[in-house]
Amino acid sequence: MRHRLSFLLALCVVCLLLSACEKDKKTENQPKGMLPPVSVFEVKAADVPWPAAFQAQATGSRAVEVRARVQGIIVKRLYEEGDFVKEGQQLFQIERDQYEAAVDQAEAKYNAAEREWQRVRPLYEKNAVSQKERDNARSSYDSARAELRAARINLEYCQVVSPVSGYSSKENYTEGNLVSNNSLLTYVNQTDPMHIDFSIAAPERMRRQQLHAAGRLRYPEGMRYNARLRLLDGTMYAKDGKVTFIDSQVQPTTGVIKARAVFDNTDGAIMPGQYVRIFMEGDVLTNAILIPQKSVMITQQGCLVMALDKDNVVVPMPVVISETIGSSYLVDSGLKGGERIVSEGLVKARPGSKVSVMPSMEEMQKAEQAKQAAQKPAESKKPAEPKK
Repeated sequence: MRHRLSFLLALCVVCLLLSACEKDKKTENQPKGMLPPVSVFEVKAADVPWPAAFQAQATGSRAVEVRARVQGIIVKRLYEEGDFVKEGQQLFQIERDQYEAAVDQAEAKYNAAEREWQRVRPLYEKNAVSQKERDNARSSYDSARAELRAARINLEYCQVVSPVSGYSSKENYTEGNLVSNNSLLTYVNQTDPMHIDFSIAAPERMRRQQLHAAGRLRYPEGMRYNARLRLLDGTMYAKDGKVTFIDSQVQPTTGVIKARAVFDNTDGAIMPGQYVRIFMEGDVLTNAILIPQKSVMITQQGCLVMALDKDNVVVPMPVVISETIGSSYLVDSGLKGGERIVSEGLVKARPGSKVSVMPSMEEMQKAEQAKQAAQKPAESKKPAEPKK
């Protein structure tokens, strides 16, 4: 009886081993379509542009205060509030009567001083008058000429003109009001070119400087950055600009670095005070390795990517990432280029398991677009059907 039980037990073990061997054989001969499908991203090192985006506000390149230069009654306003005015265009008319009288009085005094100077000068050359009389006549003549010039200038100031071309603002004094010298009458904002003021976070600026010092980032030639603008409605401004100023110090209260870009605004599409988004372009990451964010697994021990060897077996690889650039991460270490990492189907990629590589959704979309683009010329070459 004991020998029979031993024989049955041995027979069961042999059957189990044969079953396991058959199962392993089936797994090895498993068709490729039965393997977990994943999409891969081929890691490459390349120079990559690294633009920066900031919230910004448009301001006139010159915001000028229009002030009265003389005292008097405002007789007339000669512009429509909010209209575009040209440099030298008259905006206000101040009462002229007293200043015209001052010019007449100054002219009379100047004429008398000039006649006296013309009389004394030849007499002095003949030694008929003293040096003192000659000097007094010359001094009176010069003084009268200066007073006449000042009177004419004050008369011109009765016509208040725009110092720049731009958009006018609301008037501060209406017709009939008495204004004094230096009274603020209105503003004029020069909007062509337009200034775009923005702020750069100090840590972000320092990070780029560190990468440049390490040879991993290249500044634009002459530190001249290009700029693009997105308006409030989401559209991109048609004209490119230039970043003309980046401050050399950090604002102590806000921790930011002030900067400014200049854009051509001949069509007036950008208005002063408007909030926009500016893109500063020019920095280039050299030999950078960028990988899709969706291919990175973030764990308590660090970041991992699932790489595939030559046999499509999944191998976990730790990586160190630093910056987010668009939809990608900048890899500081862990990858050198040439690796294949799983970008889609990451849940199915178990370490040590074999997978099948399938095209990604992006690759399939590009292939479909290329196919449609190739079909359009072919359809256009078909001869037209004759009319019945």
